[in-house]
Amino acid sequence: MGAIVSNTNPEWARYIRPFSQLFLRMIKMIIAPLIFATLVAGIAGAGHLRTVGRMGIRALIYFEVVTTLALLIGLIAVNITRPGDGVGLPVEKSEFAAQAKTWDQVLLHTVPESVIRAMADGDVLQIVVFSIFFAIALSLLGEKGRPIVALCEVLAETMFKFTNIVMRYAPIGVGAAIAYTVGHGGLSILKNLALLVITLYLALAAFILLVLVPVMLIFRIPIRKFIKAVREPAVIAFSTTSSEAALPRALEVVERLGVPRRIVAFVLPLGYSFNLDGSTLYLSLAAVFVAQAANVQLTVGQQITMLLTLMLTSKGVAGVPRASLVILAGTLASYHLPLEGVTLILGVDELMDMGRTMVNVVGNCLATVVVAKWEGEFREVSDAELDAAAARGEI
Repeated sequence: MGAIVSNTNPEWARYIRPFSQLFLRMIKMIIAPLIFATLVAGIAGAGHLRTVGRMGIRALIYFEVVTTLALLIGLIAVNITRPGDGVGLPVEKSEFAAQAKTWDQVLLHTVPESVIRAMADGDVLQIVVFSIFFAIALSLLGEKGRPIVALCEVLAETMFKFTNIVMRYAPIGVGAAIAYTVGHGGLSILKNLALLVITLYLALAAFILLVLVPVMLIFRIPIRKFIKAVREPAVIAFSTTSSEAALPRALEVVERLGVPRRIVAFVLPLGYSFNLDGSTLYLSLAAVFVAQAANVQLTVGQQITMLLTLMLTSKGVAGVPRASLVILAGTLASYHLPLEGVTLILGVDELMDMGRTMVNVVGNCLATVVVAKWEGEFREVSDAELDAAAARGEI
């Protein structure tokens, strides 16, 4: 609708723009408390490394390697197809693109002089660093730190409810953003968005073929049985665009596949905070798309720096619809890229969210089986057992 309005009379675009900027302001006020609360609750909340030792370390190593590969694939895909070229998003300043920082400046910038200032400026990387150290300190306190952990868990839940409230305004904000963008660049921008969606799905397919399938071959995971077991939670994730909606079924089917309950109960929920493969791939792709749309040329070094930032910030993303957009907005704000890109992407985000959420769930199911194999505790079920479980509706 926004595209039709602005294409009819481009002059209306400047009157519509404030409604999109209002949406951006509401998104920005969510970023700092959401990232802080989710990271602290995720790291300190269950005392992952302290309580499970070797298994926890192995799981986190696997998560880090796979999500980094996802980020790289997203980065490569968006640089090949360049869906943002020609969009012409307005950009007032881009300090990140204007001057290349030396390695020591990048290193020093990661540690905030004041966390209050970091939150006020929306500096995501500094907020993440503070949150990690804060969470480690809380876990070292043991039971004394439980009240603060509980507070952060409640704060995280509150901020997700807050996000849901803000997202009710999304149709207006998105319509206004598309109207303004079309008013300046014409209907050809819709082609850019279509190319963005196609690029994401191609990148997700590449991730499955180049990362997940080789992992299954390396760890000798029965591919046919795995696909048969996880297809239902994958369909739930695709249709609801929520990893959380698929979690109960995913817990059940992975256990039926032959993973001990204690491993399933630990690794799968942990992966929902630290191993969202589809979301991390999407974040790198979307961030560079916005830079392309604003005609900001990022060097390889700058893109890698952005990738490292996303590698940290994505670890706090919960499996709820549109949570990735908050992380994306925070990253763009940190690098002074136009937040109008978020509202532009939001116009097609529903289409992209289905694919990336399904990959999130499949990736976490696979991670659980990998850790069980790594621990030597995977008991491969027979075809007869799998068929019997399917007949009972258990997978």
